[in-house]
Amino acid sequence: MMADQNSAETTIMAALSTLTPPQLSDLTHSVSSLFHLCYRRLYSILSIPTLFNLTLHHLQSLPLQHKSLLIARHLLSNLTILTRFMQNSSTGNSFPVPANFSSSMKLRDLDAVVLLLLLCEIRQLYPEVLETPSSRWRSILCDYISRDMLKPSGIEVSSAQVLIKYVEMVTECKRFVSVMASNDSVSVGGKGGIEAATAVAVVVALPSVEVSGNSLECVICKENMKQGRDVCKLPCDHLFHWMCILPWLKEKNTCPCCRYRLPTDDVFGEIERLWEVMASMGGEGKL
Repeated sequence: MMADQNSAETTIMAALSTLTPPQLSDLTHSVSSLFHLCYRRLYSILSIPTLFNLTLHHLQSLPLQHKSLLIARHLLSNLTILTRFMQNSSTGNSFPVPANFSSSMKLRDLDAVVLLLLLCEIRQLYPEVLETPSSRWRSILCDYISRDMLKPSGIEVSSAQVLIKYVEMVTECKRFVSVMASNDSVSVGGKGGIEAATAVAVVVALPSVEVSGNSLECVICKENMKQGRDVCKLPCDHLFHWMCILPWLKEKNTCPCCRYRLPTDDVFGEIERLWEVMASMGGEGKL
């Protein structure tokens, strides 16, 4: 597990090394904004007993699978921030992340995930704490927070500290999601090759181009695409008959020719796709 964590940190650091100073500055600003939102929600939860009790009750009512999904969505939000900056800096092909993943989580879910992450952190450091009655948890968490370990001021010292905190948070979320996903025989951030339907928003945005020059073969139906005919162009530049590629993308999110992966509406599949994008682009960076 430690090796996987080190590997994740290395992958993220390599990805960060590909960004220019202005991009790193913009990324730091975006990450800081997200951190501050999470910290504000966490302090609200801990300072208002009623809100804490409601959030804890909601969290405890969720099955383990739903808790994993909450952290997965939080991880996806953070990966989206980084990969967007990387795609903007890349000279290769890229495709935008579906808008539904860039939007904020519902406030109730955000409250649940920040409290869950704090409880996970407490459990790792002081496992005996959570063996006490839950009625004491708020005061215990307040004492823990008061040690300045998670205060917003702690991430305002420098851009480097913001990025360090970002790497630690993404690594920890990925570790948790990977453990949970492995229990369900799902690979996240590895080579499991999750394949799901391409996101509807992405399919709708695919461009239609006219075949020019020599006729090309559509690898799905094995028939030629005649010159002058409108066909579908994927981000990897491969062309297909519309009537052939649409049923394909309804079940898969990969190019039939090169296995280029398009965005999907599946949270775990999208995490894996973005992790592969980050690892691929980060491989070109120098630590």
